[in-house]
Amino acid sequence: MKRTAAFALLPLTALMLSGCTLFPSAADHDKAAADTLKNSFQARGIAKLDRLTQDQANAECATADATGKPLDEKMSKVIEEANMKTVKWPTDGKFLGDWKEGEKIAQSGRGLTWTDTATTENGGNCYNCHQISKEEISFGTLGPSLYNYGKLRGVTDPNSAGGKAIVEYTWGKLWNARAYNACSQMPRVGAPARPGVARQQVTTPPRWPQATGVSC
Repeated sequence: MKRTAAFALLPLTALMLSGCTLFPSAADHDKAAADTLKNSFQARGIAKLDRLTQDQANAECATADATGKPLDEKMSKVIEEANMKTVKWPTDGKFLGDWKEGEKIAQSGRGLTWTDTATTENGGNCYNCHQISKEEISFGTLGPSLYNYGKLRGVTDPNSAGGKAIVEYTWGKLWNARAYNACSQMPRVGAPARPGVARQQVTTPPRWPQATGVSC
């Protein structure tokens, strides 16, 4: 009787083992997700399907996030160095513009959507993640508060030699945050990943020294 029962279990065991060997791999899941995205989106206006293509930073950081394993130091350095090469420094040496215009950019979330055109002035949508001024009470908290950004970093005059390092860092951070933090969630405002972003958006941070700088 016991022997009969054992034989009866053999097909079930084989089925279970077969199921284990056929279980979708992580690569299968990634491909299925990519195919679903590709089939769900369509190119409209300036929003093309190439936006679904991940660069190295997006791919590596997404994998690290999904697996719960931090990006290793070597890969982080590779990503940061590659993104640093995309930062375009001002040829005229002027890092600052009109902060009032910067405030307008920080408030605006327009740009790069299928309803926009290639000539639409892109906003920074900075308040979506940061507090910048006390006057604006609607702001996100995904990113740190930027109120008193310059003052907290010891900058009283952004045009002085003493403020040069912070001003240059701020420019670079705005242009491409992943040059400083491989898996930063901050939009790469001036990088190739966001084409068409005007230089003015980097040179006109809102309210220096009250809240200048990393406005996105």
